[in-house]
Amino acid sequence: MCGIAGVYGLNKGVDANAIVSRMILKLSHRGPDAEGTYANDGVVLGHTRLSIIDLTADSNQPFNSLDGRYTLVFNGEIYNYKQLRKQLTHEFITNSDTEVVLASFEKWGIDCCSRFNGM
Repeated sequence: MCGIAGVYGLNKGVDANAIVSRMILKLSHRGPDAEGTYANDGVVLGHTRLSIIDLTADSNQPFNSLDGRYTLVFNGEIYNYKQLRKQLTHEFITNSDTEVVLASFEKWGIDCCSRFNGM
């Protein structure tokens, strides 16, 4: 099971990157295969990965959309991701459900959540 962490809106002068780094260190037992962080405009996201579906590093998180507009950290599994993938005109670079979640959001917005079968 992956681990996710993040902070937003901390006071200036607080090292949010260091805080999230300590958080994901505490979660490393949940995702021993990879870890990563994303920082932008007062938001810092962290992820520890347990590789299950796509074992390549291309599926590591935080996961960015091709245009860089969106970044996703995700813990769970979308069982119907292969069926959803067929409905998308996205240029996929992985075989992961994570990329399908992000591409679904790009296409359908928040309504994409009603299409997911998973956890």
